[in-house]
Amino acid sequence: MAVPPAVMSLKQFLQRQKVLSIYRNMLRTIRQVPDEQDRKYLRDWARAEFQKNKNSTDQDTIRMMITQANNHLGELQKALSLSRS
Repeated sequence: MAVPPAVMSLKQFLQRQKVLSIYRNMLRTIRQVPDEQDRKYLRDWARAEFQKNKNSTDQDTIRMMITQANNHLGELQKALSLSRS
């Protein structure tokens, strides 16, 4: 019996979990932005970026996007911590 094509491999599942985790962390971090307009802009930007890339299937491209998202998240967290100092 063949596996239906809609079933994800373990590697794909783990990558999906990693992407969702980054997305949730990004939204949590964005909630800490003090200015309402900046918060809305960042939330819309994050949502648009993740939506734009949600159908990507190339593993190398997905890994690159995960790295970029982690970098953006780190920069945002660093900027927030500096603004509180």
